[in-house]
Amino acid sequence: MCRYRYRHDKISAISGISVSPERKRLGLYCLLYSGNIGQAEVCEFLRHLLKHLRGRVIVLWDSSPVHKGQPIRALCHGFPRLHLEAFPAYAPELNPDEGVWGHLKRSLSNGRPDDLEELIDHLTEEVQRVSTSQPILRGCIRLSRLPLFLP
Repeated sequence: MCRYRYRHDKISAISGISVSPERKRLGLYCLLYSGNIGQAEVCEFLRHLLKHLRGRVIVLWDSSPVHKGQPIRALCHGFPRLHLEAFPAYAPELNPDEGVWGHLKRSLSNGRPDDLEELIDHLTEEVQRVSTSQPILRGCIRLSRLPLFLP
């Protein structure tokens, strides 16, 4: 009988595509974490968006439990320009960010990093490449059922 030792190193990510109505540009915002993402990390990501985006910020996201609760409500109360809207339940086809992660997983699928740090380095490079590619980001929105958000 063979025994395998599995390590439980983990990278979690939270990300989103932004659409600028004035400049007609798309952006990708992403934060990586070494553990699970909870409400504190979601609040950090939302503050990150508010720091980098001007005007009203409308976030469309799924109904994950980490997207709900008192810390999220308090953040929205403190930043009236932040508006949160949930996708319908079980509707990943509406989420353009699913296309981003599908693209990233395909681009990283043939690699075998030696450790978690190397994986983070590769992932960071790929996120940067995708974030600067208007055609890839447009493709992610077109593949979702939300093409009306394309400028």
